[in-house]
Amino acid sequence: MKTKQLLFLIVTLCMPLSLYAHDFEVDGIYYDIENLSNKTVAVTYKGEQYDSYSNEYTGIITIPSNVTYYGVVYRVTSIGFYAFGGCSGLHEVTIPNSVTSISNNAFRGCTGLTSISIPNSVTEIGDNALYYCAGLTEVTIPNSITKIGTDAFGFCTSLTKVTIPESVTLIGMCAFGGCTGLTEVTIPNRLDIDNYVFYGCSGIHIKFVENKKIVRRGYLE
Repeated sequence: MKTKQLLFLIVTLCMPLSLYAHDFEVDGIYYDIENLSNKTVAVTYKGEQYDSYSNEYTGIITIPSNVTYYGVVYRVTSIGFYAFGGCSGLHEVTIPNSVTSISNNAFRGCTGLTSISIPNSVTEIGDNALYYCAGLTEVTIPNSITKIGTDAFGFCTSLTKVTIPESVTLIGMCAFGGCTGLTEVTIPNRLDIDNYVFYGCSGIHIKFVENKKIVRRGYLE
């Protein structure tokens, strides 16, 4: 093993885990080592707390599937807790096929975010993952998703249309609550929907695969 690689591994193992969310930074993106043996990392925020720095991510961000640090290649497998939280200057994010989960609060409060590309590798969208992304105009939920967390898209007021794929088996309470611009939602006929999933979305129609139902004031009729 090269000297630099060995030194980095020693430092990583010995450093206090509570000091920073990020273990290293490459090309303006911060990473937290999730599994040293498997060499997997999560995208995270800069500093000790998610709000230690404001707008560390701005503009257009393309997350790589692999990242190299001190000669070690890590695979990017998740978007971590509050990774982009509060980054109002963030406009667009592309997530690679290596990522399987978008954690709780990952994009919470990214009010300037207008576009996000979620690949078919992602299976879970965490609680509050895109909460109050008020500028998000559209989102494609891929067929790989099985769970949409509580308040996942809460108060995404610019969203107008959403299609829930057949793969989804669970949608958390208020997952689309407060999405006042939402006018049409397509849902698999077999999926059981909690009354509060669309709480406050008084103007939308829910279209099931075989039947049509109307949602008023967030309640299914």
